[in-house]
Amino acid sequence: NHLFFFSGFGPFRQYLFNSSWEAVKELSKRGLGENISLQIMQLPVVYQKAKEQVCKIWTTLQPLLTVHVGLASSATALIILEQCGKNKGYQERDACGFHPEGACCVLDGPEKIESTINMKTLWKNISVEGIDIILSRDAGRYICDYTYYASLYYGNGRAAFIHVPPLSESVTAEFLGKALQTIILAMLEQCGEQRE
Repeated sequence: NHLFFFSGFGPFRQYLFNSSWEAVKELSKRGLGENISLQIMQLPVVYQKAKEQVCKIWTTLQPLLTVHVGLASSATALIILEQCGKNKGYQERDACGFHPEGACCVLDGPEKIESTINMKTLWKNISVEGIDIILSRDAGRYICDYTYYASLYYGNGRAAFIHVPPLSESVTAEFLGKALQTIILAMLEQCGEQRE
């Protein structure tokens, strides 16, 4: 039985319902097939706390893959597959008004860490009706990017990050949950191929 871990984020700024968490909850209702157990967690939009939780996930649960889902407030009906996390440049303050010491995630960590998931291959192989999917190598230097980097660092690259748009009439939680399911199943195939 393989364990996969998923996280979404809590409310911040004007978003009382964070679409990333709504999508993750929806995904967990749908599941990923029989021999896959999935656990989900809501992360706060706070650098230090999010990093502590991520570290805990990797040290205690050691999942096969951790997928973080975040809200891209600028994205209108776009799903963004993030290839890597960056270590430095975290100047923007979080929900508690803090930013990390030295504006960086891991003091002696590499500048950036790539996911073991090849997002380009993934992107070529999937389509979700009703929404565009794009690739990105810059997760935005905020909590999303920070969390992704920490997860890649502690999980030796076995992490993925997906940005989802805010909820709207056309982009419902159900819609996003279903889209995530399609994307994650393709990721699982890739993980399986890597293991063989």
